[in-house]
Order: sequence, then structure tokens, then C-alpha cells
Amino acid sequence: MIFQKLKPFALIGALVASPIFAADYVIDTQGAHASINFKINHLGVSYVAGRFNEFSGTYSYDADRPEDTTLEVVINTASVDSNHAERDRHIRSSDFFNVGQFSEARFVSTSYEDLGDGKGVMSGQLTFLGQTQPVDIQVEKVGEGQDPWGGYRTGFIGTAELNLPDFGADFNLGPAAEIVHLDLIIEGIRK
Repeated sequence: MIFQKLKPFALIGALVASPIFAADYVIDTQGAHASINFKINHLGVSYVAGRFNEFSGTYSYDADRPEDTTLEVVINTASVDSNHAERDRHIRSSDFFNVGQFSEARFVSTSYEDLGDGKGVMSGQLTFLGQTQPVDIQVEKVGEGQDPWGGYRTGFIGTAELNLPDFGADFNLGPAAEIVHLDLIIEGIRK
């Protein structure tokens, strides 16, 4: 009987002692509120730009504990789109992405360094072309708040550079074309 009376206090004590966890978000690719864009040098004179049309991901985020932020993104490599069908077929071939063998690229975060003022560095492991390498993404928070449909959203932008030879890419387009510049726009809906 005493236990029954103390039970609510035990529950309250457990809740107060428990850490507050970050909210989980799904990246809003269905509403086209997220994108993964890239550019790569072309012949040392200009850039070819493009995007990946199909990807998905989730992240956890708490504004009071940004250092606990996590992220996982999976990219369908066959969805590469440089606005030129013949070039995209070539990029998907075994000369470049070899999408028949490597149908996805995956980024899984390992840590987040909060730099203050909504900025930080998301470190993680990227698996691309069958190779896994560390990658750092420079992140900036754009905003957060209620949406008109009763949900809650957060938004971030990020930039990263990939050194293609680190991933075993042996296509030689010249030294200027070894670096891929990524621009990320991520808007998530709280689960």
C-alpha cells in the first residue's frame, strides 16, 4: 500500500533524473524541401553542376544540446542529374559511379562540433564507390518552428568537399576535377 502511494513520486523522480533527448526528424524529400547539389571542375575552365534527385535521411537535433546532433543520409547514386542525359548515362556507367555495383552512397555521422551562433562541423563516415572515408560537413542552422500543417521543422545548410581518389575513383579528368564540392539543403519534419 505504501508502494502504491509512492509510485507517482518514483515516476516523477525518474522523469526528472532522465536526460532530455534530442527530437528525431525525417528529411523532407517528399515535399522537395531538401537537396544535395554538387559541382566539379571541367577541364580547368569551368564547372559541371548537378544534383542527386533521390535520397532519404533522418537526424536528431536539440537546440540546447547541439553536440548531440546525429545524421544519416542514403543517396541513390543512379539519380545523379547534371541536366544532360548522355553525360548522366556515362556518369552512371562503370567508367564513373558504376551504379550497377554501387547503387547507393551513405553518410553516417560520428560527432558534431558546435561552433556557436548556429554553426558547427558534422563529422562522419561516407561510403561511396565501395570505399568508406571520413568527411566533415560545415553546417549552419537556417531556422526552426511550426509549419502551417501542424508539424515542427528545422532547417540547415551544409558544404563539404570530397577528394575522389580517396574513394578509389580512378577516372582521370585532371587534378582540378578530383574535388567534388557539395552543397546541402536539409529541412526536416519532427517525427
